[in-house]
Amino acid sequence: MDYVSQVLSDIRAKNPNEPEFLQTATEVLNSLRPIVERHPEYQKAKLLERLTEPERIITFRVPWIDDKGEYQINRGFRVQFNSAIGPYKGGLRFHPTVNQSVMKFLGFEQIFKNSLTGLPIGGGKGGSDFDPKGKSDDEVMRFCQSFMTELYRHIGPDCDVPAGDIGVGGREIGYLYGQYKRITGQYCGVLTGKGLSYGGSLARTQATGYGVVYLANEVLSHKGKSFQGQKVIVSGSGNVAIYAAEKATELGAVVIAMCDSNGYIVDNNGVDVATIKEIKEVRRGRIREYVETHPQAEYHEGWQGIWTIPCDIALPCATQNEIDLDAAKSLLKNGCWMVTEGSNMPSTLEAMDAFAEAGILFVPSKAANAGGVAVSALEMSQNSLRLSWTFEEVDSRLKDIMSNIYKNMSAAAQEYGKTPEDYVLGANVAAFIKVADAMMAQGWV
Repeated sequence: MDYVSQVLSDIRAKNPNEPEFLQTATEVLNSLRPIVERHPEYQKAKLLERLTEPERIITFRVPWIDDKGEYQINRGFRVQFNSAIGPYKGGLRFHPTVNQSVMKFLGFEQIFKNSLTGLPIGGGKGGSDFDPKGKSDDEVMRFCQSFMTELYRHIGPDCDVPAGDIGVGGREIGYLYGQYKRITGQYCGVLTGKGLSYGGSLARTQATGYGVVYLANEVLSHKGKSFQGQKVIVSGSGNVAIYAAEKATELGAVVIAMCDSNGYIVDNNGVDVATIKEIKEVRRGRIREYVETHPQAEYHEGWQGIWTIPCDIALPCATQNEIDLDAAKSLLKNGCWMVTEGSNMPSTLEAMDAFAEAGILFVPSKAANAGGVAVSALEMSQNSLRLSWTFEEVDSRLKDIMSNIYKNMSAAAQEYGKTPEDYVLGANVAAFIKVADAMMAQGWV
C-alpha cells in the first residue's frame, strides 16, 4: 500500500463516524499523490499524518436562557487545525447540523484555502449547533455572550482570529466582540467581520461572493471567454450567493435562478439582486416573496430542483454536498460547462468525478471562496495598523489575491497534473507546498 493510501486507511479507522471530514481528506490527499511521490522526506517526517490531525479540538457546553426564562444547552466547538503559516483563521458557524465532523472538514479545508491567499494565516474553524433562525435579538445576544465566555480564553489577535460563517453575521459578531471586550478589557482585532464603527473592513461583506466571480472570470479570460451573456445559476441567497450574483450581473451575466432552504426562483429576465437583498438582508424573509413583486418569475418548492435548470455556469453558494451525482448529471445534460464553488465543498466526490470526466471547467471551493478569508486577513492588517482602507483599495487587493490564486493553481496543475485545467489538483498542491515547507522548517511540532 502506498503512503497516501495508508494514511487514508488510518484516517478512516480513527474517524469512522466523521463522513464530512473523511470526504475532504480523501479528496485532498488523493490529489497530493504526485507531489508526495517526488518528496520521500514527507513520508519520513509523517507530514500527512500531522497535517490531517488537528493541533487541538476544543468542545464546550453553551448554556443560555430563552425569552421564556427557560434554560437551553448547546454545544460549542473550536478546531485549531494548523498554525504552520500563521494564527488560526476561520469562521464560526451557528447551525443545527454543526458537529465535530463538520468542524474538522471545514478546518481542514481552511488550511489550504488560507494558504492559497498568500497571507500569513493558519487554518481553524468553530461554531455551535445553535440555530439563530426564529430567535429574538435578545436570545441571540445571550447565546453569543455565553459562547464567548468560554471561547475567549482560546483566541486572540496573534493566536486565533475567528470570523463569521453560516448563521453568524454582523449581529452575532457584534455580540461576540462585545463580550470578548467586556471579559478581557482588550480592544483588539480578535474577530473579523466586525461593524465599520468598531474596526471592520469595507468590502468584507462582498468579499467571498465577489472573489468567487473574480476567480471564475480569471479562468474564463484565459480561455478567451467572459461572463457576458452567460446564463448563471447561483444557489443560496445568503451573503456569498447575493454578492456572487451581484458581481456576475455586473460583468454581464444573466443570473436566472437563486434559492433558499425552502425552494428556488427562476427569473429568465435576470434575478433582481436588490430585491433579494431586501428580502434576505432587511426583512430576513423567504425567497418565495420574490414573485410577489416580480410576477414574471416562478417559485418552486424544494431547492434541489435548481440544478435541473439549463445554464452555462453554475455557482453553488449554499452549503456542503448540495450537488450530488444526480444534480451533476442534470447540469451536464442541460449544457452547463463551468462550475465554480462558492460554498465549502458543495460537490460530492461523485459529482466532482462526473465533472472531471466531462471535461468542464471546475474550480474548487478552497480556491474560489478564499476571497472572504483574504479580506478578513486584510481586516486584521488594518486593525494592527489602526487604519481603514477605502472600499476601492480593499477590492483591488482582493482582485490581486484572486488573480494570484489562479496563477498558482494553474502553474501547479501544469507541473503536477495530467491536464493544466485540473484546478482541484492545482489548488491542493499549490496550497500544500507552502504549508508543507513551513511544517518541515519548524521541526516535528
